[in-house]
Amino acid sequence: MFATAAAVLFGLALLLELLGTGIQDLVTTRTLALAGLLCLALHVAGYGSGWGRRRR
Repeated sequence: MFATAAAVLFGLALLLELLGTGIQDLVTTRTLALAGLLCLALHVAGYGSGWGRRRR
C-alpha cells in the first residue's frame, strides 16, 4: 500500500518538476518527493504490507 502511494507521489513530483509549476507554496516537488520517500521507507520497514503477526 505504501509502495503505491510512494509511486504516485514520485509521479506527481516528476510531473510538477517537468512542468515547472507548483501547487501554491504548500505543495512543491520537494514536499512530494519527501512524502514519497517516507512512504517508501514505511513500505520497506514492513508497514502496510499485510504481513502482520499471526496469532495461534
